[in-house]
Amino acid sequence: MENSRDRTRHTGHHQQFIGGKWLPGSADEVLVDRNPFDGSTVAEFRCASVADVDEAYRSAQRARSEWDGVSPDDKRAVFERAASYVADHTPEIVDIIIDELGGTRLKAHFEIGLVLGMLAEAGTFPLRMDMRTLPSSNPGRENRVYREPVGVVGVISPFNFPFFLGMKSVAPALAAGNGVVLKPHEDTPIAGGTLIAEVFEAAGLPAGLLNVVITEIAVIGDAFVEHPVPRAISFTGSSEVGRHVAEVAVRNLKKPVLELGGNSALIVLADADLDVAVNAAVFSRFTHQGQVCMSANRVLVHRDVFDEFASRYVAKAASLPVGDPRDPDTVLGPLINQRQADRLAEQVGRGIAEGAEVLLRGEVEGTLFRPTVLTGVTPGMSVMREELFGPVACLVPFDTEDEAVAIANDTPFGLSGAVHTSDLDKGVELARRLHTGMVHINDSTIADEPNIPFGGEKQSGFGRMNGDWSLDAFTTVRWISVNRGRARFPY
Repeated sequence: MENSRDRTRHTGHHQQFIGGKWLPGSADEVLVDRNPFDGSTVAEFRCASVADVDEAYRSAQRARSEWDGVSPDDKRAVFERAASYVADHTPEIVDIIIDELGGTRLKAHFEIGLVLGMLAEAGTFPLRMDMRTLPSSNPGRENRVYREPVGVVGVISPFNFPFFLGMKSVAPALAAGNGVVLKPHEDTPIAGGTLIAEVFEAAGLPAGLLNVVITEIAVIGDAFVEHPVPRAISFTGSSEVGRHVAEVAVRNLKKPVLELGGNSALIVLADADLDVAVNAAVFSRFTHQGQVCMSANRVLVHRDVFDEFASRYVAKAASLPVGDPRDPDTVLGPLINQRQADRLAEQVGRGIAEGAEVLLRGEVEGTLFRPTVLTGVTPGMSVMREELFGPVACLVPFDTEDEAVAIANDTPFGLSGAVHTSDLDKGVELARRLHTGMVHINDSTIADEPNIPFGGEKQSGFGRMNGDWSLDAFTTVRWISVNRGRARFPY
């Protein structure tokens, strides 16, 4: 693997990966992949056309016959080799994550660790494609229920954790016996696309089983979702786009698997350990510049400790180094592009115009957006209701637990959350009242484990991922009955 700064000199990784071959796209348009920190060109891709998407899906469909004939142990070995390849090439992958998406070194190593965990979990899937025998009310009949792959899965990955969130669907789908076509976000075609193809190519996955198409939606429209071959579409991204993906998928009778946006609340009760709570709240909001769907946009703090918490939170946020993600001391690098930075600045300005009080106003320089903290916000304000995909936090005081629950639940989203208290039973009781898919006691809102159900409620998603839940997402069940007696019929 070559250093990401030199990738444009090579042919393999700024092309499509279709049918086991690196090929240029057949569309006229060119996608320019830029470094979000300095604007330099990381790579250029000739976009995939609708015909390329069609060939990618047909390739995945054809290659499944070879994959079906591979033993579970040999399939597992592919994922073990993939993990070894990632571990062996960690320095180069870190460079890609830094250059392509502005991730810091800390973030890059964190993301690679998540990928390794996901590959290890996926490697167990070939041995979990079980058959069950169920009893029958009809004498002589034996009922068998087989778990089988859905066939081909289309995966659309996001720009914030592209290597991991692409792998989060790709690896389990492949391990469950499916073919896969992956379309990464246009801002991260390498980390979210061609890098994953490279990993599995090196691991010995059958040619054509995994395909990667690099393109713009303006070029292919809804063809990726509408194509007749895929039976499931896994999408990670914004709720607005996810809603459209789901509508198109369901209209074409495909299973949508959606991990969408969030507006998570971190609740600090009066008896919380403030040292832990402040650190958790800062980590929950400012990790990867706040570009995490699980980020704690809203930090709800009991009024008895609000002033002390706010003072410490603002001081810590203000101290976080912002700048070049290649600097190992940098904690906050750039937002993914200027459009995202401008949108976030507009959201902050609108919140202030609506009456929010500024505790910390970070300067904005290009795509660098320094930490900003608001208070004096009310549930109806836009900054409380919209996902703030960047380093902007709202601090909200509350007087009672019922009030905290009401504020936390007053959002169309429901992905993650956290509760800080010295009374663990109380924390769990309060967590169960939150309308969200995941809640963490005395911890960050940002958490993921490869064998634990991950997903949201309301506009934060549809379905669950990881472990048994990913296995369910990318498989179907078939009932086959065997009549060992003599069947009788009424006519």
